[in-house]
Amino acid sequence: MREALDDTLVVASLLLVAAAATAAALTRDPARQAVVLSLLGLALALLFTVLQAPDVALSQLAVGSALTPLMILLTVRRVRRRRRRE
Repeated sequence: MREALDDTLVVASLLLVAAAATAAALTRDPARQAVVLSLLGLALALLFTVLQAPDVALSQLAVGSALTPLMILLTVRRVRRRRRRE
């Protein structure tokens, strides 16, 4: 019974990651893409937790869910400000 539950959690997590990755690839606006990328990072952290890799999950939470999307949003903001000046 326990193995069936574990398999179900892995499959559900993989489907969530696939859906988030597809959404990130199909999103055109860079600001929205950063938000979807953050959701993808959360989904990957969940997958790593289900696969019993908590250290990797914590790293993914810090870098993939917070730091990278934040850097993208700040870059998009700066580029848009420069375009307005020109």
